[in-house]
Formats: sequence, C-alpha cells, structure tokens
Amino acid sequence: MNDLTGIVGWRFLYTYANGWIYELYAKNATTIDYRIHTGHVGGRWVRDQQVDLVQLCDGVFKISWTEPTGTSVVVNVMPELRRIHGTIFFPAWIAADGSKTVVYQNDHLDEMRTYRDAGPTYPIKVVPEFAEIHRADFMGLDNQEVIATGPENLPSDYLSFRS
Repeated sequence: MNDLTGIVGWRFLYTYANGWIYELYAKNATTIDYRIHTGHVGGRWVRDQQVDLVQLCDGVFKISWTEPTGTSVVVNVMPELRRIHGTIFFPAWIAADGSKTVVYQNDHLDEMRTYRDAGPTYPIKVVPEFAEIHRADFMGLDNQEVIATGPENLPSDYLSFRS
C-alpha cells in the first residue's frame, strides 16, 4: 500500500495551532517545495527538497526529511480531514535564532551546511503541532510555478484565500 495519488501534485496552505502558517507542495513522490509564511523562520522558502513520502493508510500520508540546516521534519497529512500534524526538530542554533535561515535556501546551500556544522546542535527543540488545512489545490506533478517566489512577493490577500 503506497497509493500517493491523494497527495502528489497537491498544494496545501495550513495554519498550525501556534499560529505559524506554512505551505507545502508535494511536487512528486520524492520531492516537495515549501514556503514558511509566518513563525520562527517565516520568510524561508525551499524548492526540490528530497523527502520520504509514504501512505500510512487510506487518506493519511507521512512526509519526512532532513534539511541542510540540520532541521528534521515529519509531517502527517490527512487531506480529506483537512488536518496536518507536523513535528519540527530544530537544532539549537536555529532554536536560538532562526533568522540566518530566512532565505531562499536553494541559493544558500553551502552557507546552511556551514551554519549546521558550526552548531550547536543540542539541545534540539522539538515543536509538535496540529494544523488546519485552509487551502488545498491540485497543481499537477512537477509544476515549477507553484512555489516560485518568496512569501514576501505574494499578493497581500494570499493567506486569506480558502479552497
């Protein structure tokens, strides 16, 4: 059982219970793009993040990855319930000050690895939160236009759109 048709090609805009707003596009079975609109590292955006994507059961998917920053993420997506549970594992250097990561990561990969290697890594700050999906759109596979700019360049009403 690994039917990914309920998630691959979909874009989700969601708000965590702590108020952080994220956007994730499951570009294909091994790759996501995402934007972080608000929160500890609001303004950060990433394309072509390699992930492990599996179907846990009908309508429930798990996406997990480790970023060049040393941050690890596990996101359980339940599109039909319009619900997400995400857990972010921030290394200590990002937990103390995430501002160095608020960039288009793809243009700063070596820099992110340098920060990661300099640390400190521990203690890791674990942030587990539920989120409500307020926008879900099928965008097709490998659509380079879905996450093509930083959140600062989007229309002012972008976060208020519901689907």
